Amino acid sequence: MVSIIGLFATQLFWMEKAFDLREREFNDRVNIALRSVAQEIMLLNKDSSDVPPVRQLSSNYFIVSTNDTLHPYLLESLLDNEFRSRNIKTNFEYSIYDCFTDSLVYGGMVVLSEKPVERSEKPVIPTWDRDSHYFGVYFPDKDNYLISQMTIWLFSSSILLVVIIFFAYTLWVILKQKKLSEIKNDFINNMTHEFKTPISTISASAELLKSGGLDNDPVKQARYYQMIADESNRLKLQVEKVLQMAQFEKSEIDLNLTTQNVNELIVRSAAGIQILLDEKKGIINFELDANKAELKVDELHFTNIIRNLLDNAVKYCAQTPQITIQTSNSNNGIAISIKDNGIGINENHRKQIFDKFYRVPTGDIHNVKGFGLGLYYVKSLVEAHYGTVNVNSNSHGSEFVIFLPFLK
Repeated sequence: MVSIIGLFATQLFWMEKAFDLREREFNDRVNIALRSVAQEIMLLNKDSSDVPPVRQLSSNYFIVSTNDTLHPYLLESLLDNEFRSRNIKTNFEYSIYDCFTDSLVYGGMVVLSEKPVERSEKPVIPTWDRDSHYFGVYFPDKDNYLISQMTIWLFSSSILLVVIIFFAYTLWVILKQKKLSEIKNDFINNMTHEFKTPISTISASAELLKSGGLDNDPVKQARYYQMIADESNRLKLQVEKVLQMAQFEKSEIDLNLTTQNVNELIVRSAAGIQILLDEKKGIINFELDANKAELKVDELHFTNIIRNLLDNAVKYCAQTPQITIQTSNSNNGIAISIKDNGIGINENHRKQIFDKFYRVPTGDIHNVKGFGLGLYYVKSLVEAHYGTVNVNSNSHGSEFVIFLPFLK
């Protein structure tokens, strides 16, 4: 990358040098042409004095002193012939200053290029504050003319720019593939740990029951049977979550939309995480103020959206979870707010938390398990309902706001 930048900088440097060289060559040709015009004028006036020098007042404005006034058409003819013979093919404007009348006699514009231009009605060239006769020549398109003479440099620079663009795109693809590879490896590691725990628990419980060591203790037997059932259900849910994501990749989300009361669905969804909430002695406050709570939603997916957000609110809380769920009406939909007192989300990661497999990095600490699919699932399903989801977060907690419109 450094070498490409250096090569491009070198190209710009030599282009600038080439432009300066072209400009010096152009100025020299103009000087020679204007001296020749001045000499022809002196011959016509039978003036035997020295040929006056050509003065360059700016990069594109030249003046030549004369001993007498000139007729504009004569000067135009001389300049036209001389510039064409010197291969100066760019438009120019000329004017004549008469010190007797202290006035600027404007000759006009002479078109030497092939591009059509409109003649100026008034002079645009500046005056020169000097008490003598002189004529001035102004090249309004000088820079464009010089650039047009640098075809090979422009072509090589264009080729180099295309190479740099392709190189940058290739580098972007490589970095993106590297990131995807890291995400994939992280996902595989997380999935292995998520599956390993319930499988180990089921295996250990089954071995203990098989050994017959708990035959005389029905209470312990029931506890281990329940443990096997719970871990099996947990394993099933994890597998279903992965399969759901695979289904999203293959086809569009197929929703079974029915009219539902959003407030009731939220209460029902919250009951699904009550066990997890009780373990941390947390509470949920309901502020369901949406009076018009009927929406067309997919009941299963909507319930999963709320559960995913509540599950994260409990898992990512370092203290006693305190969750507030609010609903409110707007002109064309319902806003659902889920606010917690968790650890919050750093501003650098907020735009990425809805990406598939993305998990906020925690270094070597892996106290919260997951695949990085929950919020991706939430965003995908909310958008499938033509809604939006946004997050506000600080060190005191996070707030996820879902807006779902009334569908006809």
